[in-house]
Amino acid sequence: MNTYTAKQVAEVLQSEDPQMNLRTVRYYTQIGMLPPLELVGNKRAYTDNHLHYLRAILVLSKGGDTLSSAQEKLADLAMDEVIKIGENLRLYQSDQMIRNEILVVNEDVILSVSPRIPPALKEKMIETVNRLLKEEGHS
Repeated sequence: MNTYTAKQVAEVLQSEDPQMNLRTVRYYTQIGMLPPLELVGNKRAYTDNHLHYLRAILVLSKGGDTLSSAQEKLADLAMDEVIKIGENLRLYQSDQMIRNEILVVNEDVILSVSPRIPPALKEKMIETVNRLLKEEGHS
């Protein structure tokens, strides 16, 4: 597993989200949003797992969660679940959103679809989501 300084973590994340900075990394660490740092030699270090947590925190906060609710949501999750949440960070990058077409299925479901998806498949996706919502009573 890779180890990082706080500055290195901030630099990695800043390439994914320009709003992330060293101050934010340190703040999230200080308030207990992340698992305890690893002891490497006689220094505390961040690991890949900390990067995963920070990405997940960014996704949850961009989705409207407060830091407190994000912390609660992440508290009992397995690492693979934390990673899955963090993988959604790219969906919040403005260049990704600008390139994609936004399809509003209803007030609860919005799809972001790549321009590479053919129109007939987009229509099928909307029909399928609508059918699933009706089956579950969410229409």
